[in-house]
Amino acid sequence: MNENLEKLLELALKSGASHAEVYHSESVSYPVTFEANRLKQLETAQSEGTALRLWKKGSPGLAVGYGEIAPEILVEKALSLTKINPPEEIQIAENKTYNYASESENIAVEKLIEIGQETIEKLRENYPEVICSAELEWEKETTTLINSQGLKCQLKNAGISYFLGVELVRGEDFLGIYDGEFQRNIPNPDKIINSILQRLKWAEKNTSPPSKNVPVLFTANAATMLWETIADALNGKRVLEKSSPWSENLGQIVLSDCITLTQEPDLQPYNCPFDDEGITTKKLALITEGKLEQFYTNLTIAKSLGLETTGNGFRQGLGVYPSPDLVNLIVKPGNGNLLDLISSIKNGLIVDQILGGGPDISGDFSVNLDLGYRVENGEIIGRVKDTMITGNVYEILENVLAIGNDNSWQSSCFTPSLMVETLSVVG
Repeated sequence: MNENLEKLLELALKSGASHAEVYHSESVSYPVTFEANRLKQLETAQSEGTALRLWKKGSPGLAVGYGEIAPEILVEKALSLTKINPPEEIQIAENKTYNYASESENIAVEKLIEIGQETIEKLRENYPEVICSAELEWEKETTTLINSQGLKCQLKNAGISYFLGVELVRGEDFLGIYDGEFQRNIPNPDKIINSILQRLKWAEKNTSPPSKNVPVLFTANAATMLWETIADALNGKRVLEKSSPWSENLGQIVLSDCITLTQEPDLQPYNCPFDDEGITTKKLALITEGKLEQFYTNLTIAKSLGLETTGNGFRQGLGVYPSPDLVNLIVKPGNGNLLDLISSIKNGLIVDQILGGGPDISGDFSVNLDLGYRVENGEIIGRVKDTMITGNVYEILENVLAIGNDNSWQSSCFTPSLMVETLSVVG
């Protein structure tokens, strides 16, 4: 396959391109799906795609092909786009070679089925009335990037993702609880099972939400709504557009001094040695004790800002150009686990799952709770329904009461639970 990619690169240069790069991705996966407590579907999924990006007289062109490609057609399409795109400064990585493979074992479909069945049985031992769903998928992906400057990168990733859900219907009352994880090797889902069972117990009774403004505890699952907005504000593209509220705040205190955020691309299981532009990823100190240390960029954005790239150029799809994105956002833990934080609340609310989208770059949000609990005198007294919280991400993260030490992976964000001073709660 590398020979075919190199031939495509050579053809682009012979056809008039001054610079070119080829990005190729192929994957195979084995998803196993359970619905209504039973095995529903087994399948094998394969995908393969190639993106050719080139420049002619400084103007870029990007063409994509899937499966077996015709090199001449792909080059012709990319060259035709250079005629309508304005010239730009060419930003591609220099001569380097990377060859990286993650350590992972192959997992047979039979093992995925066994894990799914055992998980559902354990969930239903305590709550036989729940309806369980699960999706387990082992996937192997190979990404290759080469360019006319001599860059040659290849990354082989493999792992298993599993998603569990339980639904409970009591008359007109519907309760849904969902959780999941990604691992390199055979997972032990007991942690997820115990978490779901605990949340089922907390939700056995319904109660009214607290009124007016009260302290709010975000579980690790719900805290991602906050960190997604913060990550967006740290994006160099937002700084260049002047849409980040922190565009002029480098070196200043922007959040509570108990918040420290870093990027750590070497951490398993979401480790990533280089970005989609062939630049080595590295640890970044983003916010230290509330102080804004730096933004993250890719090659193009860094050049426009007069900075060095931080190695954060990633493609959201084959047909789009690389743009800044984070790898492994790590929230520094505090003291005490989730139960310790709960015990400190006299009257408040726990947010565990939200409905709909979160806040935009402004930080303002008004979201309905999919799963939340009322706390009185340090104990959960029941689940709240038909409840909304409103506020602003930046403002509430300036007034953090406590951060837990119960970090867990929520996609590629490693976050603990945290409690903020006050939020508006509407029942």
